[in-house]
Amino acid sequence: MRIIFIGDIVGKGGRNAVKALLPSIINKFKLDFVIANGENAAGGFGITEKIANDLFNIGIHVITTGNHVWDKKEFIPQISKIDRIIRPLNYPPGVPGYGSVVIQTSNGKKIAVLNLSGRVFMSNTDCPFRKGLEEIEKLKEQTNIIIVDFHAEATSEKIAFGYYVDGNVSAVIGTHTHVQTADEKILPGGTAYITDVGMTGPVHSIIGIEIDQIIQRFLTNMPMRFEVAKGNCTLSAVILEINEETGKATAIQRLQLNYP
Repeated sequence: MRIIFIGDIVGKGGRNAVKALLPSIINKFKLDFVIANGENAAGGFGITEKIANDLFNIGIHVITTGNHVWDKKEFIPQISKIDRIIRPLNYPPGVPGYGSVVIQTSNGKKIAVLNLSGRVFMSNTDCPFRKGLEEIEKLKEQTNIIIVDFHAEATSEKIAFGYYVDGNVSAVIGTHTHVQTADEKILPGGTAYITDVGMTGPVHSIIGIEIDQIIQRFLTNMPMRFEVAKGNCTLSAVILEINEETGKATAIQRLQLNYP
């Protein structure tokens, strides 16, 4: 089984890149399943129901998110109505939405996707290690193909989590920092791992935002309104090959494609 995980989609440019490039990627790699992080899909901050449906319509099966999932306040009441959009599982009890989902593919195989948030340099949440493993054990009752979006800032936390669940999940894909790392590997227990899958958004930007705005923020430390940068975009992703019987990963390949 081949699965693609598309890195954080940023703004309209990122959405357009996915819309233009995804069909050919699916055909070229003979993909069975598409996951994308969409927490920045609406103007660089948050997501809306309409944008989510547009992403589903172009072939994405599951949308993961992170700390920006709440940025569009009008979406908060909607998140519990769309189980294919998941938010970090380890938010406190009572937070709306779902932290994981199990989807049955066209060939009858079930794939679980789990979303977790790190805690280092991030908002205070429940322990992603303990909460994550607890949920993984529940998901394994339905399927042994489990993909984890670990949305975190600290490299060490992501790596530690990867080894913590090695052999219990098919892949741990890091998101949030928007810069694709070159450390993709298969861990000893058969879990595919990358510290950060990267960003799908404007090439000439600072993690998706207009360059001058970010530089001014560093120079002045003054709050300002950030805007998604314009221009050519890059689609960043990883292609996973998973053994359907064991749930173990057999390959992970980084992908970066420019658009237009």
